[in-house]
Amino acid sequence: MHLVVPSSVQLDSYVEALRLGWSPSTEHDISGEVLAEIEADADAFLAGADDRDPVGRTISLPDGSVVPRIPGFVRWMWDGEFCGSINLRWQDGTPDLPPHCLGHIGYSVVPWKQRRGYATQALREMLPLAREIGLPYVEITTDPDNLGSQRVIEANGGVLAQTFDKGSAYGSTEGLLYRVALT
Repeated sequence: MHLVVPSSVQLDSYVEALRLGWSPSTEHDISGEVLAEIEADADAFLAGADDRDPVGRTISLPDGSVVPRIPGFVRWMWDGEFCGSINLRWQDGTPDLPPHCLGHIGYSVVPWKQRRGYATQALREMLPLAREIGLPYVEITTDPDNLGSQRVIEANGGVLAQTFDKGSAYGSTEGLLYRVALT
């Protein structure tokens, strides 16, 4: 498995994963809206996978609220077919994130490829990219009952920093915040 920049070469495999019920968001199922976006304009969808200047663009949170998008990019996990996605997001000039953003990095592996070490490898490959954009550390969140994700983060040097309330946009549930030092 390795990370690839999303492109038309892998798009059919990505679409198939969405149709089989996988969602790039672990907080709520957005597979339908992503499929609609691809059907409307696949080239624009692929171009949006590297959105380092999102001025004027927005995202919808699980509660339906709309917030400004921050810079970020997506990489796809690939082993000959689509395996999952991992993304990095940040604010220029600071490691701080806005309150609606749960972490610098988010990832999701398709269910039929889980427990193969793909998320651990994807995070390992993403950390140097975070360092390249100047982040001194990344914060990654997970749910208290997601032991697999906790192991992925810890295998990449993550240290539990705090337990926190995700906020009303995410149902006010408890989360774990890990920090991975990059310097």
